[in-house]
Amino acid sequence: MKSLMCLFAALLTSPLFAGEPISIWPDMAPGETTKATGEKQPYRKNEVPPVTRVIKITQPTMTVHLADKPNGSAVLILPGGGFIKVVPDKEGTEAADWLNKHGVSAFVLSYRTKNNAKDSGWAKALQDSQRALSLIRSKASDWGLKKDRIGLLGFSAGGQVAARHLCSKGKIAYDKIDDIDEVSHRPDFALLIYPWNVYDVQRKALIQGVQVPKDCPPTYIAHTDDDRSSSLGAVLFYVKLKQFGISSELHVYGNGGHGYGMRPVNGSQIASWTDHAAHWIGTRGFLE
Repeated sequence: MKSLMCLFAALLTSPLFAGEPISIWPDMAPGETTKATGEKQPYRKNEVPPVTRVIKITQPTMTVHLADKPNGSAVLILPGGGFIKVVPDKEGTEAADWLNKHGVSAFVLSYRTKNNAKDSGWAKALQDSQRALSLIRSKASDWGLKKDRIGLLGFSAGGQVAARHLCSKGKIAYDKIDDIDEVSHRPDFALLIYPWNVYDVQRKALIQGVQVPKDCPPTYIAHTDDDRSSSLGAVLFYVKLKQFGISSELHVYGNGGHGYGMRPVNGSQIASWTDHAAHWIGTRGFLE
């Protein structure tokens, strides 16, 4: 096992893995018995540009997207997909390209998907998110990053995972494996983009597991009024941030629906969220 750990650490620092998928666990992910990086579903007709959807992931990986003119900041990106799939381009690499243009390096995580009825959907994804951020911070110098400038961006279901990540109060959701797990998984800032189902309709409150802590990182939140995944979750998350005096920003657009990623929606101003977000990241000092 020790030799395997050493090999894993060596591979992470290899230039070969720039832009290539890398495993975030040294062996199988917690509780898994297979190492499946997933199956791509057929592209849907009339979807331009085409959208990639990957199902049946048991071995989470992430791709590394280093900025050409890096400023030391980085963001771990959690795509959406309703927990049964991951959308690594529309809600992943396209966001990485946007961040790279602002000097921010990016890491797109293909976390484990829900593969049976017993899976909660979010639990394994949360483990993967925590592990990935600790891994990025532990290897910050290898990638030219600053350890105190690492953020988290989640879309849709990935947004729910990101919200749970922000509310984990520093406790990892799995048993420690190696020294990487001793490194903080707390992001220095976060972006929640149409976080999916974080509002409990029955309780009229945030869902269990999303209780905003007093030390929550500054967070940018974007949602739409006509999203069936209620924007009330985004609003209540922001309310708690405001009550705790955590400088953050919330945008609820009148229309735009759900699942747009970085792409424009006819008749909506939702595509402007990226401009507002870049400005907000800059005001936090992460683009300097």
